[in-house]
Amino acid sequence: MDAATCPWCEAPRQEGPDCPRCGANYAKAEAIKKHGRAEVAVAAPPADDIPEARIFIAGEAEADAGEAIDDPRTEFWFCAAAIPAMLLIAIVFQSMEWGRFLQRLVFTMPVHELGHAVTAWLCGFGAMPTVWVTLTSDERGLIAPLAVLAALAWMIYRGWQLESRALLAAGGMVLLLQAVMTLGISEDTATALIIFGGDGMGLVLAILLMGSFFFGKGTQLYKGSLRWGFVAIGAGAFVDINATWWLARRDPSEIPFTTRANGMESDALRLVNNHGWSEAALVNRHILACLACMAVLALVYAWGVRKAWLRTQTQAQAVR
Repeated sequence: MDAATCPWCEAPRQEGPDCPRCGANYAKAEAIKKHGRAEVAVAAPPADDIPEARIFIAGEAEADAGEAIDDPRTEFWFCAAAIPAMLLIAIVFQSMEWGRFLQRLVFTMPVHELGHAVTAWLCGFGAMPTVWVTLTSDERGLIAPLAVLAALAWMIYRGWQLESRALLAAGGMVLLLQAVMTLGISEDTATALIIFGGDGMGLVLAILLMGSFFFGKGTQLYKGSLRWGFVAIGAGAFVDINATWWLARRDPSEIPFTTRANGMESDALRLVNNHGWSEAALVNRHILACLACMAVLALVYAWGVRKAWLRTQTQAQAVR
């Protein structure tokens, strides 16, 4: 940035330590722009006769696992607008036949198949997601549960290393979920849950993708703009899955009872024919999953926007 301008508002620099236009201290503003923090001199009490000491006052970004925000004000507006904007775009695509097909092909299907696979892994089954189908083992094995257990143990260990309560809590909750789904339910119930997991767990994965926009500010999610792609994928899948089951709730003929050319039945048909679910139960359970995920997404969004807003206030105080 040109030394002849204010580092904060880029107004022409004037005499004195502070910018007359925005009130920012030139030295502090320049330090925050470059390093995300301001170096402030703090003098000890005169009676102690101790030389002046210098300490670093870290902004919230640094306090939160070293997250570095380029511009907290811009980041706040991104956090406030990204998810609503992506959901609105997804709704527009969903309203058009070609847009709905494209959205389902590109966004929903990968998330849907991964939903089957994640549910299978948590239930102790081996699974391999592909483009149109997820290959799942016929019975529980040993490799899948141990692999999931190892991944969760590493997650909890990293949370302990980083002193991250969020990682510790998430790892602990998923570990408990794995224990219940692997040891606490029968294989027949688990099979039905895996089929339901295409859309059910798919909704969970969709909100995780969208919620990732608020995390990882010191990683490639932020630096490489991966979060924009993730929120687009999550929003597309979320809207498409919701649309399917809200339409089915209004009109039972919209329930996706289909059979492919190779004879493979749709998930809805398998749940009704093979596992005895009624049409009402099928629709209501998917709607319940939709509502639960909407509530979680709303909470994550409110938390993320509030955190971004507090970061702007912290920065404003640091430069004055």
